[in-house]
Amino acid sequence: MRSALVEREGFAALVLRLRAEGITNLDLLTAVEQTPRSAFVPPEYARSAYSSRSIPIECGQFMEGADLAVRLLSLLQVKPGHRVLEIGTGSGFVAAVLGRLAERVISIERYKTLITGAQRRLEQLSIRNVILRQVDGSNGLPGEGTFDRIFSTAAYPSMPRFYAEQLVSGGMLLVPLMVEEERCVMVRLTKTGSRFEREDMFEVPFLPLQPKIAQHL
Repeated sequence: MRSALVEREGFAALVLRLRAEGITNLDLLTAVEQTPRSAFVPPEYARSAYSSRSIPIECGQFMEGADLAVRLLSLLQVKPGHRVLEIGTGSGFVAAVLGRLAERVISIERYKTLITGAQRRLEQLSIRNVILRQVDGSNGLPGEGTFDRIFSTAAYPSMPRFYAEQLVSGGMLLVPLMVEEERCVMVRLTKTGSRFEREDMFEVPFLPLQPKIAQHL
């Protein structure tokens, strides 16, 4: 009972902060509400699940704050019928929300431990249109056709132009780019023909992408 109350209060506070930022998309907020974020964080951080702070998770990774996660999902503009690729499954929270918005989601991660945990959470929520894979995401996911949306939470050192072949015309890529050694900016790219229209959004705290799958985690 107490945990359910904390969940509701945390979500309500998040919605107020998001509305102050102009984020009012009802479908997105409903998808977030239906995806209890406290189930995706380590138990000792449950009371911070809906805060704006980053939360450490297994394998030395972190989960972005709730405000940033929803802000990025808002920028992605996912619609029913969309096919979405996520680079960096992490806790599985974003993949779960995407699963409530899109037709099909493929989420890839280099750490088996994170894949296992995220799969368990998705099953507990009966989300069945999200497929998780342990894959090296350095080059996206070639050979799987094209996607309407691609979202990466791992930062690339330069513009990953190979994504042009993995997006449909009119598709959108949201990706962090390292613009300086310790400065990372989220970039939104919309595919028009064979070209990208680029929008630099804001700085984000994401870690540089690590190539290859992890052998021991």
